[in-house]
Amino acid sequence: MRFAAFFACLFCTALLNAQKTPEAATPKNMWQDFTYDLETIFGGIGHAYSRPLHWQGDDWTKFGAITLGTAALFLIDDEIDEWADGFREDIPDGLVEYGNRYGNPQNNYAITGGVYLTGLFLRNEKLRRTGVLLISSATAGGFLQQVSKRIIGRARPKSGDNSSTYDPFHLDRVFNYDSFPSGHAILAFSNAYAIAKQFKSPWIKAGLYTVGSIPGLARIADGFHWVSDVAFGTALSIFIVEAIDRYLDRKYEQKYNPDSRKSVDWGLNFAPGRIGVTVHF
Repeated sequence: MRFAAFFACLFCTALLNAQKTPEAATPKNMWQDFTYDLETIFGGIGHAYSRPLHWQGDDWTKFGAITLGTAALFLIDDEIDEWADGFREDIPDGLVEYGNRYGNPQNNYAITGGVYLTGLFLRNEKLRRTGVLLISSATAGGFLQQVSKRIIGRARPKSGDNSSTYDPFHLDRVFNYDSFPSGHAILAFSNAYAIAKQFKSPWIKAGLYTVGSIPGLARIADGFHWVSDVAFGTALSIFIVEAIDRYLDRKYEQKYNPDSRKSVDWGLNFAPGRIGVTVHF
């Protein structure tokens, strides 16, 4: 919980510094703000889940690229895990502990809840909206990954089985057979991606994306996940945050960096002996 408290304070301070627009006039009191935001959280979750029904050509192209990239990583997961064995013991324990703690659901909601409550009590609509985006994105991604883990039942690296071993279709969680996708990656990168929307500077965005990537990488280093688990979880978090953020544009008067939507372009890069994610600011 020390990690959660620290990052809650850090996020709130950064967001308050990033926001210059005054609070909108409505709703008129804190209880109205709270009930409106609560309704909006559930609306955002439903909106994110319904988006595939409204996808068009470009959306399906992006989804196909993510699917293809994930499938390609599936083919080399075991090799990457064996390669990681060579330096796992050299990774600082503090870095791994941070990654495991920060992506933990309890700590995540302590941080996102802290952001939202700060905005609520300070009557800052933009900060409230950010809290709503954080909470709804984490909830949508968290529920989806919990269901997926039980349906897919993929073995974790630390189980001793290879990446193509599955024990699917369980109502209860089967430990060490609940690897895909990475929940830590989804929660941590959802936070980073949502917070980064507050800033125009590509350097700040890059820093936040880097911090948000550490939990997923830590889970790989700690033998909890394969690379494809983390890559797909990261991509999924981006889809969810973008979908909910567009929904919130219709629910709040205050906007942040409205011209920044096209300033970040995510893509997959394939070449002989190489696969990766490219980000253009």
